[in-house]
Amino acid sequence: MKPMGPIPPDFAAAGPLAIGGRSAASLIAEAGDTPLFAYDFAAVARRIARFRAVFPGVALHYAIKANPYAPLVAAMAPLVDGIDVASAGEMARAIGGGVGAADISFAGPGKRDREIEEAIRLGVTLNLESEAEGARALAIGERTGIRPRLAVRVNPEFEIRGSGMRMGGGARPFGVDASRAAALVQAIVRGGAEWRGFHIFAGSQALDAAAIAETQAATVALAAALAEEAGEVPPLVNLGGGFGIPYFPGDTALDVEAIGTALAATLAARPAVLGETRFAIELGRWLVGEAGVYLTRIVDRKTSHGELFLVTDGGMHHQLAASGNFGTVVRRNYPVAVADRLGDAAEETASVVGCLCTPLDRLADKVALPRAEVGDVIAVFLAGAYGATASPQAFLGHPPAREILVGVPAGDDRAGQLAGQPQFS
Repeated sequence: MKPMGPIPPDFAAAGPLAIGGRSAASLIAEAGDTPLFAYDFAAVARRIARFRAVFPGVALHYAIKANPYAPLVAAMAPLVDGIDVASAGEMARAIGGGVGAADISFAGPGKRDREIEEAIRLGVTLNLESEAEGARALAIGERTGIRPRLAVRVNPEFEIRGSGMRMGGGARPFGVDASRAAALVQAIVRGGAEWRGFHIFAGSQALDAAAIAETQAATVALAAALAEEAGEVPPLVNLGGGFGIPYFPGDTALDVEAIGTALAATLAARPAVLGETRFAIELGRWLVGEAGVYLTRIVDRKTSHGELFLVTDGGMHHQLAASGNFGTVVRRNYPVAVADRLGDAAEETASVVGCLCTPLDRLADKVALPRAEVGDVIAVFLAGAYGATASPQAFLGHPPAREILVGVPAGDDRAGQLAGQPQFS
């Protein structure tokens, strides 16, 4: 038997699983079938409210790559201050969700000219990843007669200690090395662009509050030094994100209140050159990750060499991360449960596997569960971020997962409750 990560508090009550006050069975019936991603928007809204309480005066940006499901984006749009995208497709989803172009920033290496031109025409801020990208943006602005809105993404010399994915420090495809960033700022200002500030993202999926606070302090100091060197005051400094959530055994929830206290002190003591600068934090998984559940039905129960397998109609083609094939070195178990029997005593040890013809398709490895039969539903938690769109849904030709959003306040028709197949651009 192997341990599992913690079930998020919103879903930890004993008894049949409830998502946004709805049973798993009712959501599956509405969506039409399993596999199904169900997202509780009330849980997302509570996260946003917590952020506002902890970080007063700091803007909140949603990193749409975490979960671009159209109804979710539409519901979140009025509650956040900006949306960060990493492709023209995500940019279209944000605008389709009611986000104003002026509230969108576009990061990511390898932007094509047509993507840059579309962003400039719409009025989206481009976070420049290189000097060459800056030159192309200025040339497109001159050709179209539209003044581009440009920020500089900086590759800092530091990273978030203990982060699950390092985005800064050393040689990176992301951003301009800090030693060259001021010169790029001067070049885009000379070129007539509207300079929008700095984007400095050092890492992601960190659970150490002290490490994040330390990185934020270093980011503010770096932004001030670059502003002094460039002779230009940044309108906005995007401090990045990096806030993690507990996926695995031994993980503990991030102490965001400690981060908020430390950041308030850092900003109160910031250098004078940043006196008029606004600050933002860019978050994805911390906002939505714990609000999602992946529901998949058992289609076979089999034993091989004394080991029990619960074979489901879902798998890694929908929820790659839970299979351990999305950035983890040592495979560990996400929390899973038999949807109708949360809190029941374990009766057997089983591996939950998917329907794909590969040994990699394992959603839970030798975990203790109540007895589950064919037709029962397995719930895989922490499915709100990097699920459907971060997984190889076309692999082996199985159908894509359905998605549904629940928990939108009554009378709020910005998002609705959409069942059926995922919406793709």
